[in-house]
Amino acid sequence: MEPYLPQRKSSVSTNSTTALPLYRSAPPLEVRLEDFELYAIDRLRVLKGISDGLSRGKKSEEMEKLVRELLKTNMKHPQASEVVNKDIISHFVLRLVYCRTEDLRKWFLSMETMLFRHRFLSESPESQKQVFAELGLSYKAISNAEFEAVRDKLVQVARLIGQPAPSSDAIYYKVPWEEVPELVAGRRVFLHKGYAYIAIYQVVSLVATQFRSYLSKALSLTNRKWTSTIREQEKDRLTPIVEALCTSYLGPDYSQPREYADISIKDLDQIAKSSFPLCMRHLFEKLKEDHHLKHGGRMQLGLFLKGVGLKLDDALAFWRAEFSQRVGAERFDKEYAYSIRHNYGKEGKRVDYSPYSCQKIISSSPSVGDHHGCPYRHFSEDNLRAALGKMGVNNRTMDDIMDKVRNRHYQLACTLTFESIHGSTCDAGINHPNQYFIDSQKVLQSKNNSTS
Repeated sequence: MEPYLPQRKSSVSTNSTTALPLYRSAPPLEVRLEDFELYAIDRLRVLKGISDGLSRGKKSEEMEKLVRELLKTNMKHPQASEVVNKDIISHFVLRLVYCRTEDLRKWFLSMETMLFRHRFLSESPESQKQVFAELGLSYKAISNAEFEAVRDKLVQVARLIGQPAPSSDAIYYKVPWEEVPELVAGRRVFLHKGYAYIAIYQVVSLVATQFRSYLSKALSLTNRKWTSTIREQEKDRLTPIVEALCTSYLGPDYSQPREYADISIKDLDQIAKSSFPLCMRHLFEKLKEDHHLKHGGRMQLGLFLKGVGLKLDDALAFWRAEFSQRVGAERFDKEYAYSIRHNYGKEGKRVDYSPYSCQKIISSSPSVGDHHGCPYRHFSEDNLRAALGKMGVNNRTMDDIMDKVRNRHYQLACTLTFESIHGSTCDAGINHPNQYFIDSQKVLQSKNNSTS
């Protein structure tokens, strides 16, 4: 594997001169392969954080604070001079990652546009004007005479949207209404003869629309290049990284027990009811019921139990006790014990395997007779409602959960389940079954301490 990756240039050659990059052309830089991946992962944390915030219905002020925190945490660099390079490189890497399907393009386009909006609003007025000019938005502010002619209408609109009435020196732009669709849809502008009158603080909508339009075209172009040349040319080096990044798990490693690690067989029935997420609780109950799980289910549950602190000897005893009721102890030792030891790094290449993340579980494809996967994605609505009711989720929350499921926000559905059962918020969201377990144990321990 070569240590440096020459960054390809896109067909657009205009370089950005503003403090806020517009990503018109790929940087003419050499990028180390490990930085190629790490920069992309850091930016992906920002975009997924924005996606989670929007899905949870955060208000505009809350989103502004969230974006600031996400950028501060994830987009920093030890060398201040490299921060801008990291920003640009990470964008172009993820453009390559998310250009490959319609769903990926749609998500990336929405999140990048939202990130751009918030960054534009935090820029200085001078920098905002530079962005305005660089995007080729040559609209001029309306004259004083025109402002006075429509002032009463502008005052009405301002009051309707909760803004102060425009002063006599307020700046307004007149633009074709179709260039600010979100303002028109939200009834936040005055329309007259095919034009929208937008205040200076609403310019972000116009800028974001232009940015989104450019990026949408660029993604289509990148997809054609990826399909026709890049994927095959880079099949041994870059392609595996690109294809894995969109499903990457970005959280902590749970291959070793982190907290509450003294879990034994006698604890399992109780903690399965109190602290297992639905995906693991379902597998655990099916194992108890059928005394058997297919390979996908054994892997998903087995690695989870390893991550919560079940020692190898206890794991062997647990699985043997269940499977022997169906296949006999001798067959278990011959056909199944090896894979359990293998998961604990005691056989084969002796790899210390990590428990599955939510992303991996959601993307799995269980067949008939399988019980692994994500219930929020793979259960029917009736079965999911029944399972959630059994866990103690109330009807009002259940409707909210179903709404998240219909919009394919499966991890947020799991987060709402956690919050309903535990009576506690989970602002970080659920990203891993073992995180669910640890957070559950923390809440329960806190309640026990309070009671004591």
